[in-house]
Amino acid sequence: MPFPLSLCQRHPRYAVLLAVLLLATFFLLSPDDPLFVTTHRPRPAPLADRTLPARVAHAEAAYQRTIARRQDMIKKFGPSPNQVVMFPPDREPWPAYTVWDFFPAVFNCPHEVERIGSLGDGGQWVCGIERITDKPDCVIYSFGLDWDSSFEAELLSRTGHCEVWGYDYVAPGFGRAVTRGLRPRTHFARLGLGASDSHGPADEPKMWTLRSLMKANGHDHIDLLHIDIEGWEFEVLRSMVRDFRAAEGALPFGQLLIEMHIWHQRFGEFLAFWEMLEAVGLRPFRSEVNLVYANYNRQSGVELATYSFLNLRGSNVFVTDGAAAEDALPEAEGAREAGEPDVRMIRHATVAVEP
Repeated sequence: MPFPLSLCQRHPRYAVLLAVLLLATFFLLSPDDPLFVTTHRPRPAPLADRTLPARVAHAEAAYQRTIARRQDMIKKFGPSPNQVVMFPPDREPWPAYTVWDFFPAVFNCPHEVERIGSLGDGGQWVCGIERITDKPDCVIYSFGLDWDSSFEAELLSRTGHCEVWGYDYVAPGFGRAVTRGLRPRTHFARLGLGASDSHGPADEPKMWTLRSLMKANGHDHIDLLHIDIEGWEFEVLRSMVRDFRAAEGALPFGQLLIEMHIWHQRFGEFLAFWEMLEAVGLRPFRSEVNLVYANYNRQSGVELATYSFLNLRGSNVFVTDGAAAEDALPEAEGAREAGEPDVRMIRHATVAVEP
């Protein structure tokens, strides 16, 4: 008689052990575990619909889970938003977080994401530059020009029709990276982006709202909006949301690339600002803290970070196939307020021509 059977006959407890081992092997090798059918979590099915709207919807579902996790994190370290410290001190009890950990840029861009411009301070993350490469009515606004303008220069060199409107009330114009060959598709004016209009003859510096500038330029849509205005972005964005949400229902740009300066901000205030951006359809897909600033201001914390947002509302080329075909239609010449300059004609007024 075979050895295992005779052993089990002499020692019944070995028979029980052998039966347990065989049963465990069966369950481990079985693709569906019958004992845990009620608690088993199926793996998420792969996205069957690969169209652009389906990919955006899939990314939005994942982002909503991040919002829920943020609330859990606030309860853990607050428990209310006003009790959360932006940059907690290094002492017991030691919570391992900074303010930026509550707002990760985790929205999954449905296109390729690429960093445009120089490395370090000045470059920007863009979602789907291929969507505007040959777009005939591509419009880009840039507020707060960098000293070399490498971001704007690369956008111009890699697209066939994009025009860049640059504004700064300190810089004299685009930086050296925007060479003479690229300048025909640029427009510059010395003015600032403000929460309200104050650009009369006696106003200095002259401040324009985005709504007023777009009206003066004859634009109803912007593909990429870049903002770096040294802390004024909070009141400007609040005003922008009020201006456009009431009239158009959606912000008039496809992407927002913005550096946030959280000097003197409290967590509850910043949370309300961030949730306002989310409420109007902005979703962060990439972020980058400004380590140059942190290196020179080591006692103050990492207070500057650049975020790139995709706008899910309205009709723009990054979230809708075939969108924005009628964008940037010029308004009538008489649409500008009486006495205001035509900003479209202010081109490199103070920029020296390269030799």
